[in-house]
Amino acid sequence: MQFGIFTVGDVTTDPTNNTTPTEGERIKAILTIAQKAEEVGLDVFATGEHHNPPFVPSSPTTMLGYVAAKTEKLILSTSTTLITTNDPVKIAEDFAMLQHIADGRVDLMMGRGNTGPVYPWFGQDIRQGIPLAIENYALLRRLWDEEVVDWEGQFRTPLQGFTSTPRPLDGVAPFVWHGSIRSPEIAEQAAYYGDGFFANHIFWPKEHFQRLIAYYRQRFEHYGHGKADQAFVGLGGQVFMAKNSQDAVNQFRPYFDNAPVYGHGPSLEDFTEQTPLTVGSPQQVIDRTLTFRETFGDYQRQLFLMDHAGLPLKTVLEQLDMLGELVVPTLRKELDAKRPAHVPDGPTHQSEIERMSAREAARQVADLDGQSAVAAEAARAEGTATHTGAAFGIKGAQS
Repeated sequence: MQFGIFTVGDVTTDPTNNTTPTEGERIKAILTIAQKAEEVGLDVFATGEHHNPPFVPSSPTTMLGYVAAKTEKLILSTSTTLITTNDPVKIAEDFAMLQHIADGRVDLMMGRGNTGPVYPWFGQDIRQGIPLAIENYALLRRLWDEEVVDWEGQFRTPLQGFTSTPRPLDGVAPFVWHGSIRSPEIAEQAAYYGDGFFANHIFWPKEHFQRLIAYYRQRFEHYGHGKADQAFVGLGGQVFMAKNSQDAVNQFRPYFDNAPVYGHGPSLEDFTEQTPLTVGSPQQVIDRTLTFRETFGDYQRQLFLMDHAGLPLKTVLEQLDMLGELVVPTLRKELDAKRPAHVPDGPTHQSEIERMSAREAARQVADLDGQSAVAAEAARAEGTATHTGAAFGIKGAQS
């Protein structure tokens, strides 16, 4: 089981003192938070991709390259890489480069984003969002999996004899999650390729995501990648903690009430009841998170949003201390103990090497089985022809 944090990289005014960090201060804070994640024993740091204020992470691989140089074990990921508006060639090369820099500690999450105007900014049409996601990802997979690519599609210029450089580390592409909050087509896409499906269920009731995840699991099995409960599932969540639950509520309320996304809407109490947001003691966070397995089944990755809504860096680092020291060790122990042996661990570069080797071995067996079947059929035909020839008094009869 992998635990980590993700950031959306918002630049938001702190409502308790009316101070707003500069873009540079926010970027440096995110880098500090990422390094803190490894320090407290988390497994994953993921950043979003945005191209509009009040967000700053417009170049995720630049940020993650810096974090790679400052960490040793942390898996570097994205909480959205825009498959619809980024050129697949650029995605292929950027993340293969990051793989080499980080010695394989890299995966990424494909998504369409939540900002409609980003499409025309990059020359695309939002009405083509799903077809773009499908076609661009199909090309991306070929760029990683094939040395030389000839390709022609609807949304970009053709490629002839193109080789993406550098090639993926050890010949293994980064593991891919497909993130979606509403589209079964994306769950289908994840299942078709045997990739992961990430349900960032921070805004909608759990029943909505139960249906999406159940559909993904069913289709994962349909495409022959394993049993439904072996599919790779990741979940999002939001927490804010204090030793005393009422203190947590009192401290977080002004940030919640003025947050750019859900502020000035439902009350904190309504939101915590209807979504996975947990504001309370570390034990309450543990108890609430453990219910996710009951709702969605065994899963591989849990990411928390911790640094949003104007929370100062000092507060976020304190939250990470509590998460790493008081929450994650218990969650890891409990969830790993309950997970059946046949359900895979969270994906890593090494596990992807092993999965690729297993697929190649299965292909070789299938090829041998096919050759054996052809040989057996030929022998059967030859035997039948010989028998038929003998019956008619023909010597050396052949089919």
